[in-house]
Amino acid sequence: MYAPLLKPLADFLAALIGLILLSPLFVLIWLGLCIANSGKPFFFQKRPGKNGRIFTIVKFKTMNDRRDKDGNLLPDAERLTRIGKFVRKTSLDEIPQLFNVLKGDMSLVGPRPLLPDYLHLYNEFQRRRHQVKPGITGWAQVNGRNAISWQQKFEYDVWYVDHLSFLVDLKILFKTFVKVFKREGINAVNAATIEPFNGK
Repeated sequence: MYAPLLKPLADFLAALIGLILLSPLFVLIWLGLCIANSGKPFFFQKRPGKNGRIFTIVKFKTMNDRRDKDGNLLPDAERLTRIGKFVRKTSLDEIPQLFNVLKGDMSLVGPRPLLPDYLHLYNEFQRRRHQVKPGITGWAQVNGRNAISWQQKFEYDVWYVDHLSFLVDLKILFKTFVKVFKREGINAVNAATIEPFNGK
């Protein structure tokens, strides 16, 4: 009852109210990133959703497009702008994903959507993460986020699929607010972003 009916309705209402309440902050961040990123405040990328269906995720863009002399993008840590670093640390870069929730591509809570390039690398167990909609936050995010291994991420994601319920979602949302307040697990160990998944 909860997963097929109540959860989508709760997601839609919460995303709508969230966007209304956060609209002043949304505009301020948008202006700051427009300046920092040469008029490009948003980051768009294809991601697989429920059952592997591809959709376009939208986030605030925390890194610029600076390149080296050969035209290659500089390392992530070097492209992270000052305002982008703040937005990323406070998880404010996730706000635009509320539009994805309104569209029905995402949920507030669920396994984080990864890259389409990883789809063919998943084993049967890992592929089960796509049995539910991806989320802005999830069980893996409140248990380490980018500071845990890929194996741990997948184990947490599948645990959520097997234990999805209203109370579990409430617990994850509460722990998310605590994590954001403490700014824990934002970056991978010794890196600005987690290493790409290689199937191992």
